[in-house]
Amino acid sequence: MNDVAALPLPEGHRFLHRVAPTPLVPVALGGGEPVWCKLEFLNPSGSTKDRIARHILEKAWRRGELRPGATVVEASSGSTSIAFALACAQLGLRFVAFIPESATSERELMIRAYGGEVRRVAGGMPAVLRAAGEAAEAEGWFAGRQFANPDNTEAHRLFTGPEILAALPGGCAAAVVSGVGTGGTLRGLFEAFRDASCRGVRAFAAIPREGEAFGDNAECCSLKPCFSADVPGVADGISEIYSSWGCAHLEEVEIGDGRCLEVTQALWGLGFPVGPSSGLNYAAAREAQSRLGAGAGPVVTVFPDRMERYFSHKVFARLRG
Repeated sequence: MNDVAALPLPEGHRFLHRVAPTPLVPVALGGGEPVWCKLEFLNPSGSTKDRIARHILEKAWRRGELRPGATVVEASSGSTSIAFALACAQLGLRFVAFIPESATSERELMIRAYGGEVRRVAGGMPAVLRAAGEAAEAEGWFAGRQFANPDNTEAHRLFTGPEILAALPGGCAAAVVSGVGTGGTLRGLFEAFRDASCRGVRAFAAIPREGEAFGDNAECCSLKPCFSADVPGVADGISEIYSSWGCAHLEEVEIGDGRCLEVTQALWGLGFPVGPSSGLNYAAAREAQSRLGAGAGPVVTVFPDRMERYFSHKVFARLRG
């Protein structure tokens, strides 16, 4: 290990280590058995992606792959880039985000507010991934590679998962449910629960169908069928983390995207300031409960991000008038 690897993390970055674990709460929208929901929108930048940004960058720093003033690049439809922008600001790193043209303006503003540079790319997430990879190679920048980096999954296996188990009555889950962008959350939580000897634990991948509500947002789903076959930017196997998993205890749950938005708005009514992926996850968790049957045990999901990055999204259309 070289001398750069021995550099201590900047003092300001310790802010992220002082953030308390996000709450795990039972939510019973419409009555019935509650779903246990991890409130990841309470992370510093407002999403669960803070987990992977911090973990990926800290490990790279300790390996000597990053030093003060270095440039980090990531391909993301928004939330991961926001998280990287915050973490880079604390580490004294430059950050360049490659995002789809379809990403909401709120997301771009948040990235820029933390000092990040934004480059929009036409053609959906496959084109965004190519552009980010080419820039990293040409410029010698550090690439976060959220769709392929095993540190993504590890962040949830080592931290998010144990937090959930420590807060969950009985200390074990029957199932974990999550939409699949990179697949890191679903895979990491499943592995954490499995490693904690949660016998028979199952994983459910939540898939939004149709495409009318979400549009070209590959961070909602990297699976096929996903949305509709004609939606640009939805590519089979976009996530190496997910496609290489091979989990024998995995099922897919399809939820209409209109239903995702309805559930999101219903969660607002309960006081949860969440985005559409939370509506997707909660609706899919309810379906998972139905498949498992009464008395199977706790079903866990995450509320991944906050509502303010969606003010220009269709989910807010009726409130905008």
